[in-house]
Amino acid sequence: MRGDLIRLTGVRAFGHHGVLDHERCDGQDFVVDVVLSVDLRGAGETDALSRTVNYAEVAADVVDVVSGPPRDLIETVAEEIAARTLARPLVEAVEVTVHKPQAPVGVPFADVEVVVRRRRDVPVVIALGANLEGADGAAPTSTVTAAGHRLRRLRGLRAVRLSRPVGSAPVGGPEQPDYVNAVAVARTSLPPAALLAALHRVEEDHGRTREVRWGPRTLDLDLVQYGDPAAGTDVRSGDPELLLPHPRAHERAFVLRPWLDVDPQATLRVGEEVVAVRDLIPLVADQDVHPLEEDAR
Repeated sequence: MRGDLIRLTGVRAFGHHGVLDHERCDGQDFVVDVVLSVDLRGAGETDALSRTVNYAEVAADVVDVVSGPPRDLIETVAEEIAARTLARPLVEAVEVTVHKPQAPVGVPFADVEVVVRRRRDVPVVIALGANLEGADGAAPTSTVTAAGHRLRRLRGLRAVRLSRPVGSAPVGGPEQPDYVNAVAVARTSLPPAALLAALHRVEEDHGRTREVRWGPRTLDLDLVQYGDPAAGTDVRSGDPELLLPHPRAHERAFVLRPWLDVDPQATLRVGEEVVAVRDLIPLVADQDVHPLEEDAR
């Protein structure tokens, strides 16, 4: 655990966890400590509850798990609490300690505790695009390639795989040059908002400005999907600052084709349905997307 932390200690609840019959029948008290790793700069600067974690809700989750269905092991109780906590969008990592002070140890003792430490590790999909010469004079293909290499060095992002680059005609916006596009799939320990902020910093380093909606740009990095929709773990957000999944990804051949190239088993949530990307490709067959000679990988 590093960086900013929220500590919630001594949450007490009654449960029926244990392998012995009397533990299941009579129950006992459990005490839980939770330490959350959260970037609290936004909360400190804005004084907004939406920029931090509501620890009253975390405490309610702890009580719900402890008082819920009985488990043989407090290790399982700790794991379930950790999973619920990591499901909160701003939490990067969590440490859960479950105390069982009335455990049937058979000798005098002060406490028994199990500690689990878990870090967020979820799949993400990032779309890359460029159609202007970079601030350093780099051509769009070189910019997309360089951005792909930068993603591999980004803190909190791992196992980055980049598609082959494609060229595409612009969709919407003013008249502008054709684009170079690619898609990266990766895994991240960063919450969605933190990952998006990191992507924006990479854009800015390549001279990106936001003056015209859907206008030309030196580099565009879009967070297309966060989590796995096939497993039901994807994040869905209607926040204008963080729309997930990307609301137009299923309509964009320049996203779908390179995505399928790098991940043939890819799925995307479209409304309430989870659809294989390969099944979306025929629906965008009329869009001009073509391979480029240079390999961005």
